[in-house]
Amino acid sequence: MAAYGQGIFPMGDDQGIKWYSPDPRAVFPLDAFHVPKTLAKTIRQGKFDVRVDTAFEEVLRGCAGRDDTWITREIHDSYTGLHKLGLAHSVEAWQDGALVGGLYGVALGGAFMGESMFSRRPDASKVCLVFLVERMRERGFTLLDSQFPTEHLMRFGQVLIRRDAYLEQLAAALLLRPRFT
Repeated sequence: MAAYGQGIFPMGDDQGIKWYSPDPRAVFPLDAFHVPKTLAKTIRQGKFDVRVDTAFEEVLRGCAGRDDTWITREIHDSYTGLHKLGLAHSVEAWQDGALVGGLYGVALGGAFMGESMFSRRPDASKVCLVFLVERMRERGFTLLDSQFPTEHLMRFGQVLIRRDAYLEQLAAALLLRPRFT
C-alpha cells in the first residue's frame, strides 16, 4: 500500500515481483468518461447482474486465465490479502448464475487503481468498468488509475498524463476518505 501511495504498482513474472511507475501514466478522467452507444444499450437491457466483492478470488483467477499473465501465485496471494483487509475490490458481471466478467483493483483514499479485467461474454468487463466509474463518482472518488494505455480502453476516454501530474492527482486523492463498499 505504501508503494501505491507513491504511484508505484507491482506486477509478477517468473523472476518474482517487479515494481512500476510509468511515465506517462494512463488514467480515466471521471468527468470525461465515455460510454459508447452500443454499450449503453447493453446496460439498459440489463443483460448482466453487476455485484461488488462477492467473488474476488474468482475474478483474480479470471484475470489470470490467459497465456501470458503477470498475476502470479505471489500476486494472487497478496491481492487476496488486501481484499481481506478491505483494500482490494472486485466488480463482477453475472449472467444466469455464472461469473462472466469482472475487474479488480485497489482503493486508497479517493483513488482506485485498476489492476486487471476479464470477460467471458461480450461486454461483460466493459459493463463492470462503467459500473465502477458510476460508483466512484457517487462516492466521491477522484482518480481512476489504469496504469498503462490500451487501445481498447482509449474508447472510454482513457488519457495519458505525465508522472508528475499523476502524482499531484494521487496526493490530492489520498486526502479523501470515500468508502468503496
